[in-house]
Amino acid sequence: MNLSIRQLATFREVMRSGSISQDARTLGRTQPAVSTMIATLEAELGFALFLREHGKLTPTPEARFFLEEAEAVLARLERTRQTLRRIGTLEAGKLRIACHPAASGLFMPRLLTRFLADRRDVELSLIMRSSAVIEDLVASQQFDIGFAETPVRRGSIDQTDFDLECVCVLRRDDPLAHRAAITPDDLDGRPMAVLFDEHPTATQTEAAFAAAGRHFVRRLELRTSLPGLQFVSEGFCYMLCDMITAYGYLVQGGVFPNLTMRRFLPRVGSSVSILTPSYVSQARLTRAFSAYLAEAIGEMRAETEARLRAQPG
Repeated sequence: MNLSIRQLATFREVMRSGSISQDARTLGRTQPAVSTMIATLEAELGFALFLREHGKLTPTPEARFFLEEAEAVLARLERTRQTLRRIGTLEAGKLRIACHPAASGLFMPRLLTRFLADRRDVELSLIMRSSAVIEDLVASQQFDIGFAETPVRRGSIDQTDFDLECVCVLRRDDPLAHRAAITPDDLDGRPMAVLFDEHPTATQTEAAFAAAGRHFVRRLELRTSLPGLQFVSEGFCYMLCDMITAYGYLVQGGVFPNLTMRRFLPRVGSSVSILTPSYVSQARLTRAFSAYLAEAIGEMRAETEARLRAQPG
C-alpha cells in the first residue's frame, strides 16, 4: 500500500463537502483529477470509499472509519510542520548547558532569561558543575554547550576562549578604594580570600606578591569566589575575584551594595571558554546561543573595563 498525503487530503475534503466538484474548487484542481485521485486511493486500499448513485457520492462505513485515521495523520503532519517551522526560526528545540559555578549564580540565568523570552517552546537543561566535569560532559556529547574555565585543548571539544582579568574587591569605605589600581604593596600583610592552591588565579596572586617582595596572608581558602564577597563585605578580608562573579553581583545584582572593585596590578588572568562537541554538527539553536553568549561576554568585559578606568586615582 502506497498512500500519499495528497490522497488523504483530497479524501478528507470530499468527505467534508460531499461533492467531488466542490472539492475540486476548494483544492484548485479539475473534477476529473479529483475523481482519479479518489479512484486511485480506493485501488490502493482495496475497498470502495463511496457509493456512486445518480451522480452522488455516499460514503461507505469504511470511509467514515478511514476518515478518522486520515485526519489523525494530517493533524500530526501539520503539528510537525509547525514544529519544524519553529525550529527553523529558533522558536523551538532543546538546549543542554553545563555551566561552571562562577557564572551559574547570576550571569548565566540572566542571560538565558533574555534569550528564552520569545522562545516559549525551547526546552532548557541547565546544570552547574566544575570546569573539569564540564569538559567530559561536552566531550561525551551529553551537553550541547559548556561554559567553563579554559581547559587544555583536546580533539573532542571545540572551544572559544575569552581572556578576562581578575579584579580586586573591597569595601567602598576602605581607604584603598580611593586608588585607581591595587597592588601587592597595598595589600602587604593584609588578610586575603583566595581560591584553592591548584587554581591558576591563586598561583598567579601568590607569585605577584612574591615578585614584589610582599607578604601574602591567606586568611580564607575558597572553592569559588562568591562566598568571598560576603566575607569582604563584612570586613574580614580583601579578594581578587574573577570578572564574571564581580560583574554579576556588584554591577547587575546589587547584592553587596557596600562593595566596589578596582583593577589589580600586575594583571591576574582568569580565562573562560565556550565549549561544544567537535565531532557532531551543532543545532541552529545551539549555534545561536553560543553566539549570544560570546556577545554577552564581550559586553561584560567592555563594561567592566570601562568602570575600572573611570575609578578615581
